[in-house]
Amino acid sequence: MTASATVLNVDDFRGYPPAGRALATENLVLLHQLPRPLLTLLLREIIAYDWKFPAERDEIDRQLRYLRGLNPGELAAAMSGFASLKMSPDLEQSEWIGNPARFSERLSAHLWATHQIDAFSNAAESYVAAFNTAVPEKPIAAPRLAIAVIGNEMSPTAYPLFRKLRAKGTYFPNVDRESDYKTLLATVADRAARYPIPYAHWCIHGGDGAGLPTKSVASVAYGPLTPVRRALIRTMQDGSALGPEAVRTRLAETDPAAVGLAGPDVDAVLARFSVRVLTEGAGTQIYSTTFVQWTAREALRRARPLTLLAKFAPRQTEESADEELQGSQGKPAFDLAGSLVDADMGAYYTWINQQRLSGADESIFLAWFEGHGEAVAISPLLAAGKECKDKVDVAEILRRTQSAT
Repeated sequence: MTASATVLNVDDFRGYPPAGRALATENLVLLHQLPRPLLTLLLREIIAYDWKFPAERDEIDRQLRYLRGLNPGELAAAMSGFASLKMSPDLEQSEWIGNPARFSERLSAHLWATHQIDAFSNAAESYVAAFNTAVPEKPIAAPRLAIAVIGNEMSPTAYPLFRKLRAKGTYFPNVDRESDYKTLLATVADRAARYPIPYAHWCIHGGDGAGLPTKSVASVAYGPLTPVRRALIRTMQDGSALGPEAVRTRLAETDPAAVGLAGPDVDAVLARFSVRVLTEGAGTQIYSTTFVQWTAREALRRARPLTLLAKFAPRQTEESADEELQGSQGKPAFDLAGSLVDADMGAYYTWINQQRLSGADESIFLAWFEGHGEAVAISPLLAAGKECKDKVDVAEILRRTQSAT
C-alpha cells in the first residue's frame, strides 16, 4: 500500500491548539493532497505551532507557501518520493491526526524495518532543498554572536583548553583575570535593545542564573528548573517497570503544567522548550554542563538567535548523579575537573551548531575561561590559528571581533 493522499475536514483539527488549528484549517485543501509521510511530519509541527519560536513558525509558513505555489503536476512531482513509500495496512489505519508525533515514531520504525529509510531520507532532503530555494529565509538583521563561558569555579588542569577552537580563531592567553562576566550580560542586553526581535537573544546558565536579563532576552537556567528536573526523575522512576520505550513516550508527552511550569508569569513557549530539553536530552536532568550544551544546541537549532550567551557551571559527580536518580542524594558533590572538560567540549559544539545557521561566514564566537586568563575568539576580522599575547579584557576582545555593525 503506497502512501497516498488523505481526505481531511475541519473537524479533524478541533483538538489542536488555536493557532495550529487555524493554520491547518486555512490549508485544508493543500493538506489532503499530501502523501501521509510528509503530511504527518507537517502536522507534527502544526499541532505545536502555538509554542513554536518565530523562526520555526517561519519555516512552517515557508513550506506551506512553497507547496501552495505548485501546480498539480509540480506538486505530484515534488511529492513522488514520499508517495512511493509503502505503508502497512495497520499503519495506514492507525490514529495519526490527533497525535502525529507518536505516529511519526511508528512510521520511522516501519521505514527502518522495511528498508525504506534511505528512500525517505532522500525524499526529505530533496524537499527541504526545494522549499528553501523557492522560499528562502529572510536575511538576518546582524551578524550572529555566540559566547560560551566556563565558570570561574572550575580550576585549570593539564587539560589543553580550547584546543579544537584555537585552529578556528585567535587564542588569547593573557586575558585580564578581572574581566567581568557582567560585561557579556550587558552585551546581550544591548543587542536585544538594538534588534528587538522575540526570542532572538538568549542567556543560558548552568547555575542559579542570578542576574540574567529577562526583558527582551530568553533566559533559561539549570538551578530554577530543579523542581521540574526532580518531577521528571520521579516520572522515570515510576515508569521504570514499563520499559524504556514507555518511559520515553511518557516523557515526550509531558505537559509543562504537570511539572509546575504554569501561571500568568510563565512564558509558555520557554516553558515547553525547557521541558523538551529536559525530556529529550540524555543527561540534561542530572548534569548541568550537559543541560547548558543541549539547551544551547536546541536554542540555536530552533530559535536561530542573533545572540547567545551560555555559561557552564560545575556539574555533580557520577556518584552524586546516581544518588539523585535513586532518590537518596544528600548534598550534591561536584566534579570540577570533569566539568572543565565538559564545558570545553560544550563550547566547541556550540560553535559547530552556530555554523549550521545562515550567515555563518559572518558570525562571531567567543569562548572564555572566566577568571583564569584564557579565551579564543572566532570572527571574520581575526586570523585563524593565531595567538595574541596582548593583555586584554573580554570587552576588548569583543571589540576586535566586530565591525561597525
